[in-house]
Amino acid sequence: MLIEGPEFYISKKIGKAIADYDMLRDGDKISVAVSGGKDSLTLLKVLNDRRSFVPIKYDLLAVHVDLGFPKSHAKRLEKYFKSEGYKYHIEKVDVLRHTKKKDINCFWCSWNRRRALFEVANRSGYKKVALGHHKDDIVETILLNLFFQGEVSAMSPKQKLFKGAITIIRPMAYVEEREIGRFVRKQGLEPLACKCPNSSLSNRARMGEIIRGLEKINPAVKTNIFRAIKRIKKDYLL
Repeated sequence: MLIEGPEFYISKKIGKAIADYDMLRDGDKISVAVSGGKDSLTLLKVLNDRRSFVPIKYDLLAVHVDLGFPKSHAKRLEKYFKSEGYKYHIEKVDVLRHTKKKDINCFWCSWNRRRALFEVANRSGYKKVALGHHKDDIVETILLNLFFQGEVSAMSPKQKLFKGAITIIRPMAYVEEREIGRFVRKQGLEPLACKCPNSSLSNRARMGEIIRGLEKINPAVKTNIFRAIKRIKKDYLL
């Protein structure tokens, strides 16, 4: 398969991240978390397309976690998976019944989706879990942890959990959100909007606004923050 245009550059960056962090090996079975948004749809398609030319063989399982919110994306995604020939699994989780509305926030949603993904990975044997986080997400996380947790930390491109039983990988760690936007427009993909009414009010969204404001002063600010987490000068720390 010949990859051109925006996909070529995304695929190249994904390939570099995979190599830099030793994310994939021959024979790997990978669960790809698919929410239906542009990031996860891009990750699934590029990882699938790369199988036609990379020197290793790996298997993919698209996994969508349905938490039971109104107007679920599950049926539309199932139709899409079938039309594209993806191997898939829809995990239905009934967690809303015993949860008060005031307790539903970004952390709650992320925690429950992640737990369901790990359970699917453990049951199915697809124990490498690929998440669609990109460079912008990592930079925003660095600021979130600095401002709200008082610590210097980020999302790791590769992370082993449960004594190595599950491995999280983030192949789009070097890919910027704007590149993903161009890709989905070029491909004619139809990302499904987040149903959370608080998504635009989250602290993560505020970090994005801060970064975009700083980019007007210094276009390299995002890359500088991303690199800073790997260039810590210990002699100048407390």
